[in-house]
Amino acid sequence: MNEDPLDKLDSRIIEALEANGRITFDELASRIGLSPSATLRRVKRLEESGVIAGYAALVSPESLGLALTAYLNVRLAKHLGDEASSPIDAFAAAVQAWPEVVECVALTGDMDYLLHVRVRDMQHYSRFVLDRLLRHPTVQDCKTSFMLRRLKPSKPSPKAT
Repeated sequence: MNEDPLDKLDSRIIEALEANGRITFDELASRIGLSPSATLRRVKRLEESGVIAGYAALVSPESLGLALTAYLNVRLAKHLGDEASSPIDAFAAAVQAWPEVVECVALTGDMDYLLHVRVRDMQHYSRFVLDRLLRHPTVQDCKTSFMLRRLKPSKPSPKAT
């Protein structure tokens, strides 16, 4: 991660790229008041330092036939003993192979993980939970909440204060 504080030009570059990752360097340079070559150097520095982690297209899940979004709180079984690999490692590896899981984060509190899952319909969701998630040897329990509607779509990172 970047150790140096970001200056105002870096912040403006980030803001512009978050709004439109396909902006040309000429257009970006014009917006922030630098030459295209200086802008390119700054963007490369932000990429190399990890401030800019990558670029992606925002695709509507519904357009891909993934109409149902669920958030699953997952609790792992507490395995004690001399196991070659930990339950956490086994679960983390399994999650990587499940295409329905678009994001997985570790949590504090009663549950261990939160899975963001996108599926076609309730039948697809049921197959995922019953045939994959709950059959995994590390999973003890899960609780699901379904998205009814999106009130605030994903947006760029908030500005540090």
